[in-house]
Amino acid sequence: MILAGDLSRAALRRQLRQARRTLSPQQQKRAARDLYRQLAQHPLFRRARHIALYLPNDGEIDPRPLLREAQCRGKATYLPVLSAWPRNRMRFQRVRMHEAMVRNRFRIEEPLTNPKRQRKVWTLDLVLLPLVGFDAHGGRLGMGGGFYDRSLAYRHLRKNWHKPTLLGVAHDCQRVDRLALASWDVRLGAVVTDRHWYD
Repeated sequence: MILAGDLSRAALRRQLRQARRTLSPQQQKRAARDLYRQLAQHPLFRRARHIALYLPNDGEIDPRPLLREAQCRGKATYLPVLSAWPRNRMRFQRVRMHEAMVRNRFRIEEPLTNPKRQRKVWTLDLVLLPLVGFDAHGGRLGMGGGFYDRSLAYRHLRKNWHKPTLLGVAHDCQRVDRLALASWDVRLGAVVTDRHWYD
């Protein structure tokens, strides 16, 4: 666990990104397998019919085994796609097995934009969010672009709206003692790592 101490969010983000980047390919593969074992048979994953995931980048833990598992079980799976306008927005688009991907402006793979296959985030059952850092209290530190926070901002206005379930996924080395949350930060239901569940 990393002690946040007096580090700024930018400095903490740099330190945590470096920690996950230093993992070897073998460690990354093992972490993806262990994340799969933590989640594949969990009731939240088994019950969900509409699941949003992501494609890994910059050392993020790899949820692709879960993506394939969900598709094999006949679940509808979605990936984030960046909007052309406004440029700070993100949508969730249905993706099928073996679908071709393109790289977005951040060099992250995503499906070719098709508005007819996009779904409102509040109609999803489960969203797996990538993390730069997290704490055991539902705090999440993202990459700093605010795409997920903007997509999920409606949760601040609707106190009784619980969909979708938000699960952060990360390597265990990305845990910090405590994150200072900004007013726009959306809390997670739990964080799942290759080693533990943090509710």
